[in-house]
Amino acid sequence: MAKLMCLCFIILTIAVAVSADECEGDRQAMIKECAKYQKWPANPKLDPSDACCAVWQKANIPCLCAGVTKEKEKIWCMEKVAYVANFCKKPFPHGYKCGSYTFPPLA
Repeated sequence: MAKLMCLCFIILTIAVAVSADECEGDRQAMIKECAKYQKWPANPKLDPSDACCAVWQKANIPCLCAGVTKEKEKIWCMEKVAYVANFCKKPFPHGYKCGSYTFPPLA
């Protein structure tokens, strides 16, 4: 029984580590391909590149949003994040929270 519990713990640890790596990979790809479209100031809003949209389509958004802090919100303009998400055809649902930001209804 102890061996089974140990095996379950090891599997769970590996799953968490793989998930964290995936999220970090998404975060780095988002920074590389989308940063210039999502940083302050709020205007102008620029249409993102195809590469940025490709990142958006594949990204684990709930994982990325879980890592958004007040400090990161000083760098990333959430209005621009919403614009890019909509442009890339992966919009946030109304009321979705990302960090402290709650996404309004789509315009």
